[in-house]
Amino acid sequence: MSHPVFDLTDRVALVSGAASGMGKAMAIGFAESGADLMLADRNTEGMEDTAAQIEALGRRAIPVTCNVGDIDQIRRMFSRLDKEFGRIDILGNVAGEASLAAPEDITLDQVQEVMQTLVIGRFCCCQEGGRRMLAAGKGSIINIGSLASVTALGRGHIAYSMSMGAVAQMTRELSTEWSGRGVRVNAILPAQVTNPSLEKRIAAEPRMVDTWLGGIPTGRFGKPEDIVGVGIFLASDASAWVTGVLLPMDGGNLAMNAGGTYPGGPNISG
Repeated sequence: MSHPVFDLTDRVALVSGAASGMGKAMAIGFAESGADLMLADRNTEGMEDTAAQIEALGRRAIPVTCNVGDIDQIRRMFSRLDKEFGRIDILGNVAGEASLAAPEDITLDQVQEVMQTLVIGRFCCCQEGGRRMLAAGKGSIINIGSLASVTALGRGHIAYSMSMGAVAQMTRELSTEWSGRGVRVNAILPAQVTNPSLEKRIAAEPRMVDTWLGGIPTGRFGKPEDIVGVGIFLASDASAWVTGVLLPMDGGNLAMNAGGTYPGGPNISG
């Protein structure tokens, strides 16, 4: 039996990016801990699969096709949340995409597109969810950031890193503004987590595997399921006095010096 502080029974969570990857894993994990869900994603078919898995657990799931870069769609989604559930206890901001290009070549339209989704859309979700949580005097917001929130990645990540840096400060500012009124705001900062985009990049440049694994002391990439325990912790009463935190989920990447090595790593023989 799990400890009761991790119990999410009858809480209402909204998770974006719920059709696949970490968003799907987080949503199902919340349901396994007892929550009911509103699911948001552009991929309707993927969301419906997530919803079916949640309903098989005996929990309620409402999928909403939503582009989190579109403010009107976000606001309509929260209006439906009000009608379907009447409240929100947990918000998981997971959805978002990068646009890779060298800083000297990237267009301002590309930069604006990334920031619209990762910064403006995320803030709108936080604002809409936060208003409802503040009225109730309680709630937990979880933003998915990146190691790019606090370090530079290079490799054409300028728009993504700028946006993820903003997500980090958004998290800190909202926590400072709202935690005294019962709403906690935290962020999870993943390193490389397997997904179709990552697999496509590896197929195009297999040498990147050793580059990335050279900085991950656990010796493996993340899996979408790695988000589940971290997400439940931040969503639940187990983290009742945890707010404003940027929590790495990185296999030890940030703890390791850039020139460091680890036994069994790709840069060490034997």
